[in-house]
Amino acid sequence: MKVREKLLGKDQEKTLNSIAMVGLAYDLKGRWRKAKELEVQVIETRKRVLGEEHPDTLTSIGNLASTFWN
Repeated sequence: MKVREKLLGKDQEKTLNSIAMVGLAYDLKGRWRKAKELEVQVIETRKRVLGEEHPDTLTSIGNLASTFWN
């Protein structure tokens, strides 16, 4: 995640996918606060770059909802 942020930039899709995966790992380990921080970061970036109704943005919102479900 950190390497992709540095090499590709924070707004690139591959970087956002990496951040989302780290968020999922935190979620699975029960570290919900950290998972939420990363998932919100991904949502905000995708909203800005892709738009609010883009499927990737909506998937990110669903991921955050899943974290709250736990």
